[in-house]
Amino acid sequence: MSTTLPSPISTAHGRGAARTGRTATRRSQACATPRRATPEHALLASYLDEDGRSRELIARPGAANSTLVIDRDCTTLEDTRLVAHLAADEPPENAAVVCESYLRDLACGGGRCRALSAQDTQLVPFVELAESKLSPSAAADGGQLSDGSGCAHSLELVPSGGSSTELRWWRCPVEHTASGEPVSLREAIAALETYEPLCALTERALRRHEHDPGVSTSVVRAELARVHSSPIVLNRRLREVVLATIASEELSMSEIAIRCGRVKRDRRGNEAGETSWLARRLGLVPEGGRSTPTPWIHSDVLGLIARQGLSVSPREVEL
Repeated sequence: MSTTLPSPISTAHGRGAARTGRTATRRSQACATPRRATPEHALLASYLDEDGRSRELIARPGAANSTLVIDRDCTTLEDTRLVAHLAADEPPENAAVVCESYLRDLACGGGRCRALSAQDTQLVPFVELAESKLSPSAAADGGQLSDGSGCAHSLELVPSGGSSTELRWWRCPVEHTASGEPVSLREAIAALETYEPLCALTERALRRHEHDPGVSTSVVRAELARVHSSPIVLNRRLREVVLATIASEELSMSEIAIRCGRVKRDRRGNEAGETSWLARRLGLVPEGGRSTPTPWIHSDVLGLIARQGLSVSPREVEL
């Protein structure tokens, strides 16, 4: 069903000229002739781009029951761009949520996405990451994963007093026989700097023991809920994008920091970007008083660096 978008959509603060060399005030509205949904795709919304061309957002099937959210030209059905690739276990409503978020980013001068490729229709989202992190016996032993410090993380049933057991994430050295220790799901995610397959393994284990009176799952269930609701997110993908941008000499750390409003001045009044602030947010250097960099960043700060510093959609730098 076609959705009429809010009118008018404003540009991002101070970014239009830097990105396009002209003011890019965008007014989004429904296409004059919205297309009817077909078995091959579902129409999510339609709008006019900054050049007045009619475009539409559709959801179409991908590999292994996944869903591709695509932005394309209304008239030619070409110039296809991949907005999102949703896994099979995501609810259908997520396509509409992604669509709304994408249109909001367009209103702010963001919403950039890459061209759709033939491989996108054949790929299963997240499966490569899950397989690369799981050990060969992961399916049998509950999913043992190794982090960069030589420790293994796995879901275990540990004694909790009496005859009952408790489902917990457990960390122990890979090459030593020393006993391990329980850790939170958030700690395990931080150690591996990835959400998957830890969250998927947790959900699977919770379903397996849902009706088992001898296993307590309350701690892990609460930890999973906090991970899903927390505004503090991993910064690894943002760090990778920033470093790639710097390596290609598109921007420097100082320029990105200046775009984010983090400016410092020397005694002569010369301005430069506060690169130490950016490096701490990216997890390149430790915070004050800490010995190791943090893998976390607040989602608002991630959005600031993405939109203002890099002129990209936050989705492009999120895990």
